[in-house]
Amino acid sequence: MKQRTRARVVALQVLFELDLTNHLLGEVLDERSEEMNLDETQYEFARQLSTGVRENAAKLDGLISEHAPEWPLDQVAVVDRNILRLALWEVAFYQKTPLKVAINEAVELAKMFGTDSSPRFINGVLGSLAETMDYIIQIIRDTEE
Repeated sequence: MKQRTRARVVALQVLFELDLTNHLLGEVLDERSEEMNLDETQYEFARQLSTGVRENAAKLDGLISEHAPEWPLDQVAVVDRNILRLALWEVAFYQKTPLKVAINEAVELAKMFGTDSSPRFINGVLGSLAETMDYIIQIIRDTEE
C-alpha cells in the first residue's frame, strides 16, 4: 500500500470512530497510527486529513448534500460519508492533491471499507462535485476571508 494511501486509511478509521463515539481525535489518531506503523510523514498527513475534515465537517456536508440531494447525508453509511468528506477536503481545502487522484483514492477506500455499491456511489458523488470544483473552491475561499 502506498504511503499516502496508508495515511488516508488511518484518517478514515479515525473519522469513522469519531462519528460513532465520544473519543478524542488525538488519542484515536495515535492508536490507529501505531496499529498501521505510520512513519512521521504519514502520521502528519493523517493528522492533517482527520483534523481538516473534523474542523470543516459542516461545510463539507453542505457541499456534499448540495451535490447529492437524492441521498440525505444522515442516511449515507458512515464509511461512505467520511470517504466523501476526506476526498472533498483534500481537493477543496488542502488543494495539493489532484482531483483525479483524490477520486481514485476515495474509490479505492470504498472498495476496501464500504459495501459493494460504495465505489459506484462515491465515484458518482465526487464526479458531480468535480464538475463544479472551481465554484466550490471559490465558495470556500469566500467563507474563509
